Amino acid sequence: MPIFMDRHDMKGVTAADIADAHRKDLEIQDQYGVKFLTYWFDQQRGTTFCLVDAPDKDTAQCVHREAHGHIAGEVVEVALSAVEAFLGRIQDPEPPSGHTHHNVDSGYRAIMFTDIVGSTRMTTRLGDRLATELIRAHDSIVRRCLNETGGREVKHTGDGIMASFTSPAEAVDCAVSIQQGFQRYNRGNAEPIHIRIGLDCGEPVEDSNDLFGSTVQLAARLCSAASSDQILVSKNIRRQHGGRDLFVQTKDKRLKGFSHLVPAFECSWTAPGHD
Repeated sequence: MPIFMDRHDMKGVTAADIADAHRKDLEIQDQYGVKFLTYWFDQQRGTTFCLVDAPDKDTAQCVHREAHGHIAGEVVEVALSAVEAFLGRIQDPEPPSGHTHHNVDSGYRAIMFTDIVGSTRMTTRLGDRLATELIRAHDSIVRRCLNETGGREVKHTGDGIMASFTSPAEAVDCAVSIQQGFQRYNRGNAEPIHIRIGLDCGEPVEDSNDLFGSTVQLAARLCSAASSDQILVSKNIRRQHGGRDLFVQTKDKRLKGFSHLVPAFECSWTAPGHD
């Protein structure tokens, strides 16, 4: 059966309310041939996201309607592998020993793209073997920084990496660490590697038909628009991060796939506290 993720606007409810609604879904799901796998609850934004194995969207909605009456506003089909890559789990987590409840993950994620500047020219100039070695060096630096900051690699893009983070602060810290890592690498290597990075953040189900659709698109476009050694972030990242002294607004960007000019901010990765 296909897998769906839905989005509910649930302002004013508590984590206990959502846990109770999930329990009610589980109690009657077998009657409809549906399996609710897990959920995410963002109390700050008043949104809930359910992951469900169901014959179709309407059947999943029928369970919600009968169980507690909270109907999803949006439902998108997703791949389990993508959900796990972005969100880290595809089933209910076990509560800590001695506890009956667990802290519910909000599902809100920051998305980061890295890209090696001039990778095509690099391959033409150096040949496949040496270019592959430089890509491996890139992967090693980025993955080490991901491990240190709690990021999750979503996929390798050939000349870069897409990753997700549970908070914009972690994403920014990782991006800064990556650029500083390449700065150190370039001091001791004859063939320097220069990269650009783009960041955005958002909910798993938005106004598109794909998991983190518009967030992924904007992060990727900001990465493409960034200059060598630059980190470009969205207004969402700047607003959610809090450390506004790290960001300098650039000229609004005309980005592919976006009908309006997009605000962008450069993250100063050599700022005090990030040396």
